[in-house]
Amino acid sequence: MSCRSYYAVVSLGNMSFRVALDTGSSDFWLVSSACSSSACSSLPRYQLAYGSSTFLSVNNNNTVFNVSYADTTFASGFIARETVLLGNVTVPQQAFGLMNSSNVTLNSDISGVLGLGFSRLSTISSTLTNAPPVFASMASQGLLNYPLFGLSVPKNGTGSLALGAIDASVVTNRSQIEWHEVVPFAPFNGTNGTSASYLQWAIELRHIWVNGTNITPDPTYSQSDSNTTLALLDVGASGIYGPYQDVERIWSRFSDSRLVPAAGQWAVPCDSSEAISFNFGYGNFTLQPTDYLVGPVADDTYYCLAWPAATSPRDDGIDWQLGLPFLQTVYSVFSYGIDTKEAPLVGLYALNNATAAVQSPSVVSSYFSAASATVDTSLPNYLVPTPTYTTSAYIFNTSVTAPPGLVVSSGLGASTYSPVLGTGYLNVSAIATILPSPTLLTFLITESGGVSTSVSTASQASVTLGTPPGWSSGASALHVSSKTAVFAFCLLLLRLFL
Repeated sequence: MSCRSYYAVVSLGNMSFRVALDTGSSDFWLVSSACSSSACSSLPRYQLAYGSSTFLSVNNNNTVFNVSYADTTFASGFIARETVLLGNVTVPQQAFGLMNSSNVTLNSDISGVLGLGFSRLSTISSTLTNAPPVFASMASQGLLNYPLFGLSVPKNGTGSLALGAIDASVVTNRSQIEWHEVVPFAPFNGTNGTSASYLQWAIELRHIWVNGTNITPDPTYSQSDSNTTLALLDVGASGIYGPYQDVERIWSRFSDSRLVPAAGQWAVPCDSSEAISFNFGYGNFTLQPTDYLVGPVADDTYYCLAWPAATSPRDDGIDWQLGLPFLQTVYSVFSYGIDTKEAPLVGLYALNNATAAVQSPSVVSSYFSAASATVDTSLPNYLVPTPTYTTSAYIFNTSVTAPPGLVVSSGLGASTYSPVLGTGYLNVSAIATILPSPTLLTFLITESGGVSTSVSTASQASVTLGTPPGWSSGASALHVSSKTAVFAFCLLLLRLFL
């Protein structure tokens, strides 16, 4: 997990916690008071001794939960259930992980991770029956105005997580959102599954452009059902990552570029003025130099490290991982789909004008001068060849088709939703918008046909974290009654912090 994360605030058992948002995973977990790892020592923790009245143990806290991430970090503990409040949305008896050991680096008093992916990717869902991830619970129970969420993750300042709605302060024209079908995956090899389903927020990547020159992505696994390059939209990743066969061709279009082998990352002149665009079948989504340049290299400030970095092949066929440097240039909408009615979709709303002039070297230089930061990396004094690697076997059963637009019979949004985003009946104007107050958190609740608005005067950044009101670690359990009724059909906008 990246230590650079956008976080929201959730409440469980009268305690509040900051959680890093992650669209590349599906499990929700928090560090617990039983965690003795050094990574937990300074973090707000779920207080087991408090004895929350809404806490439900699973198998006497003996059901083990382990999660690991692509960067080799991990967290382990046990599974429990608790009432989860995300703003005005209440999810009772939500399964989650309580960690007693972890090496995940969490900053800014972030106490865990809120995975926003599909149930199939969830370790908890595969371990425990009737235990979908948090957003899947909201969608399958019909708790939201529509089973989608929108993310605004600007490079500087606060962003927003909108549940069931779109942030109107960012998206000024909903008709300009570009929609793409999420790619389904066949069952894993060695399993008895006979049908495909959704695993990741992955869509097809059609073209990459460098200053108008087309680089057609080369999929690692041509035997996959889509036979196209797949890209994962991952707010939990701090960078952009792609396969060597694509990334090397991108940087070959830059003069004086060189590979830094330890990072799998290229360094290019800091005055580079090329634009890099990603195309998923329709318009281009463009990164300016200040979007893809990381910063000057400490031992030679003529060079800047840059995204994308190259990685060896993933055995799931996802070649590209588009993290924050890409997501900061768009408003992204993740529609979970509706059982038997509508396939999951990703909507992208460009914040950068694809036809705008590329930033000049003076603009880039001024940007990094203001940042006053260098990257502590040493450059090789010779050209480094692309490393060799072994391509592992594809992990999905290619004899089972995974057709685009697959609509499964269960596991998506509740069938009571009326579809508005399907092929042939796109009606994005039916998706609600919500406009945040500049100083308050605003929650718009639609209930029994009426609309009411409530505001919270407390900034999420100033919420007391990890400690129930009126309780200390040495006190006996204090049960404070809390409202656990579920608000039906909610639109929720939360401020996000970096």
